[in-house]
Amino acid sequence: MTMLSTNGDLRQQTADIFTRKKRIALAVPAVIFAYFVYVFIAFDVAGLADRARMDNARTLVADAYSYKTHVARDNRDAELSFAIEGSRAGTYPAGEYPEWVSVDGTNMVVDLGGGNFVRYLDDTLVTFESPDFDTITLQLVDDVVVTNLPDPAPSWVNASDTRVSITTDAGRLTYTRSKAEVFRYSNGWELFFFTLASPYHGTGLVDILAGPQLDDSRSNIVGAWQDFWGNTLWRHTDVMWALGETVLMAFLGTFGAAIIALPLAFLAAKNFAPVVAVRFAVRRVFDFVRGVDGLIWTIILSRAFGPGPLTGALAILVTDVGGFGKSFSEALENVDEKQIEGVQSTGAKPIQRYRFGVIPQVTPILLSQILYYFESNTRSATIIGAITGGGIGLFLTQAMQTQNDWEKVTYYIILIVIMVMVMDTVSGWLRRKLIKGDGEGH
Repeated sequence: MTMLSTNGDLRQQTADIFTRKKRIALAVPAVIFAYFVYVFIAFDVAGLADRARMDNARTLVADAYSYKTHVARDNRDAELSFAIEGSRAGTYPAGEYPEWVSVDGTNMVVDLGGGNFVRYLDDTLVTFESPDFDTITLQLVDDVVVTNLPDPAPSWVNASDTRVSITTDAGRLTYTRSKAEVFRYSNGWELFFFTLASPYHGTGLVDILAGPQLDDSRSNIVGAWQDFWGNTLWRHTDVMWALGETVLMAFLGTFGAAIIALPLAFLAAKNFAPVVAVRFAVRRVFDFVRGVDGLIWTIILSRAFGPGPLTGALAILVTDVGGFGKSFSEALENVDEKQIEGVQSTGAKPIQRYRFGVIPQVTPILLSQILYYFESNTRSATIIGAITGGGIGLFLTQAMQTQNDWEKVTYYIILIVIMVMVMDTVSGWLRRKLIKGDGEGH
């Protein structure tokens, strides 16, 4: 009777467990579904399409792989100007202009290709001719931009009394009270190697290496090298220096944090800090500096010490002290006590026991953590540098803020990716070399 009762209880318990698991199995999908519904509503996913500006996206993508030549006429003094990306460093010399522009005094015709023309005529009058639309006229009358555009205007025209912007695949025309300006797109990164002022602009590599001397004061190779690194538009020298600053920020912050965190980790490890109060206090310090995001520390330190790459290095240092402290203390708590006892049996003092009995055991873990953080901080230093005003991050944010230099944004991003790839390769090689004792790896 007792055995039958016991078997019945077991069957009932098994049935109860099965029922609970079934309920959980049914509840989990319901909870996940409810969560996604909440996200859909809270983040207004349905309104994403309305907020999307595909025209802006297309403009940014085009700016990333092409360049714009600005052809402008001042509406006050009728002065003409021609500049690549609208930069002073890209301004055409006096009397020179692109081949697709025809100039007659203060009047000119801009050929945008495909039958699209912009004509700058007398008395601030500008016309936009297209085979797909009636000729658009724009003129400044009593400080108001007057046009013949229909109401409503086409979707590719943005018009007001003070500004008219016409955007087509052939190019863009912007007319304001101060000037009329055409932006014509061309593929490539013009002036990446040499500015218009350099005698090597438009010269091929073969001509530079084996052609006639283009500058009487310099050989072609020396002159081309100097003009490339002295390019005032792309600023290659400053950019390379900024990359070095970014790596240096990551290096100082990472290794400075490791030097500070290692002795503090002994105070946070149970087997090396028997005083509970000390161990608790040190661990809470690690939690505090680790719990506050690195960007927050960057803002705080930049207000305290001012902008600069050293402030960025300090922000990385403060953040990493917490991370290193936690991982180092855990490594110390897992050391083999027998090795320490073996060193102690030789009569070694406490510092010697740590040096020869503890450090060799945790060195592989420490080096692996330090090199991994260094690699990761190389990426983080880009964002931190954007806030503190140092490194390649500063160049990146400046290019984004101008809303005109997206080909430079692409250039800087490519350099950042290359820098991260190099740091990843070097870090992996060092880990294999220092930890495994060889330079081979797969």
